[in-house]
Amino acid sequence: MKPKDIRKLKPEALIKQYEESHHELFNLRFQVATGQLSNHNELNKVKKTIARIKTIIRERELAQDQE
Repeated sequence: MKPKDIRKLKPEALIKQYEESHHELFNLRFQVATGQLSNHNELNKVKKTIARIKTIIRERELAQDQE
């Protein structure tokens, strides 16, 4: 997901997307360990998506604190 798409999400949807991405990362790591994953780029894409989501969550927390 692109950052602009993530920013459009409501807080509840953002948390849900984070949990889904985290679960997907777990599954991809499991596939790597068993040798079933053919496209290793997916692992990096999911990691970056998780980082983007966490960054936006933190930005919103900081914006709330400043108000």
